[in-house]
Amino acid sequence: MIELYTSPTPNGYKASIALEEMEIPYTTHPIDLMAGEQKQAGFLEICPNGRIPAIVDTDNDRFPVFESGAIMIYLAEKSGKFLPTDASGRSRVIQWLMFQMGGIGPMMGQANVFYRYFPEKIQPAIDRYQTEGRRLFEVLDTHLQDNEYLAGDYSIADMANWAWVRTHNWSGISIEGLDNLSRWIGLIVERPGAQRGVKVPVDIAELMDAKRQEDADEFSRNARSMVVGAASGGE
Repeated sequence: MIELYTSPTPNGYKASIALEEMEIPYTTHPIDLMAGEQKQAGFLEICPNGRIPAIVDTDNDRFPVFESGAIMIYLAEKSGKFLPTDASGRSRVIQWLMFQMGGIGPMMGQANVFYRYFPEKIQPAIDRYQTEGRRLFEVLDTHLQDNEYLAGDYSIADMANWAWVRTHNWSGISIEGLDNLSRWIGLIVERPGAQRGVKVPVDIAELMDAKRQEDADEFSRNARSMVVGAASGGE
């Protein structure tokens, strides 16, 4: 059994999508980021970095794993699914997983901060991260022109990148004209495991819908308070 400590964020979804797709039994422990639960001693024993997601494998002497990419690799190896065992196939998947970890995630995350959350609109910063996010989307689109998925068969690389790319509207990054990327997004949307994974620990898909702007504004205000707290040393 896996104990999943998570919140409704793209990184959190990476872990829950993997668990759902791999059909690994798990229990969920929601972490309230607004209340700072990720900084409490009990959670820090599992994740020294104080960030979600994190897991504890109760089948392996309560072994803790933190960092979303590391969690996905651990779960893939535990289940024997979505990560090839041959050296080349494994490397291809991990390369695209690292592409998300080092590029897509950080750039979209910073776009979110400056476009949605930061109390001041610093346009050069917004432009910087949205432009780089779009460039990374174009890398994915070009690769997907001749590939159904990122690294051969559907893998943890697709799960990780999709968990972020699907929220492009929230980051203010257009996917207009990226037909291959759009096809790939739609392909994964249809997967029951992915659908279930993005509803853990709660379903906030409506926040990505412009028609629910009031809810989105409230979410932004809460997130903004976290950003301000972090800047002042409170997070």
